[in-house]
Amino acid sequence: MSTRCRWPISRERASRLACEGGPVAVQTATDLSDETPAVRASDVEREQTVGVLRRHTINGRLTLEEFAHRLDLAFDARTRPELEALTSDLPGDSSELQPRKRRRPKRFTGVAFGSVERKGRWRLPRFAALTVFFGDADIDLRTAEIGGRVVTITALLLFGNADFYVPTGVDIDIGGATVFGHRREHGDDEPTPDAPLVRIRVYSLFGTSDVWRIAPETSGSFRELIRSVRERRELDAG
Repeated sequence: MSTRCRWPISRERASRLACEGGPVAVQTATDLSDETPAVRASDVEREQTVGVLRRHTINGRLTLEEFAHRLDLAFDARTRPELEALTSDLPGDSSELQPRKRRRPKRFTGVAFGSVERKGRWRLPRFAALTVFFGDADIDLRTAEIGGRVVTITALLLFGNADFYVPTGVDIDIGGATVFGHRREHGDDEPTPDAPLVRIRVYSLFGTSDVWRIAPETSGSFRELIRSVRERRELDAG
């Protein structure tokens, strides 16, 4: 009568059963998984990946739709390999093609799931970047110190809104790309001689951007400033 054994068994018992003529279930090395579990990703690593995706979207390597898709995957990623796969087809800082030296935009403000304001006396660099994710931003340039004859603001909006308050007399050039959103300019004003040029480039997905021309001496909250522009437009139309 053969002896049955249960899995798993020790080497000593396997030898004894083999001598007795019973079938032996032997656990071999191939039965053991030698794969190392993937390292878990941290919140900091997710934010770093989002920053890389955002930078390449501003540079034109990713479309807004691609950015939104990879952003969802980044927030859902649980391991480092999942995050690395999202940027595997994008060049790193060391491999960026730079035929000419260009000044990188300086991120002067950003918001995620909230609101942010920039107003009063503050310095606007020649190249600035604004990021808004599921939030609102109010950028008041009326008393800002403009850092050059020509300044460029690049704004990336994802399910967000941005309002720019520009003093009358300043030359404005508005551009960018908007998918399922609005990009609007309010007020009509001729730039003064030797006025600085403010370039505003807005790239938005399900976002809205508004540029309001406000007289420097106008006071009040942002809502009151917007109401004054609309009232002036109605008076001009009437």
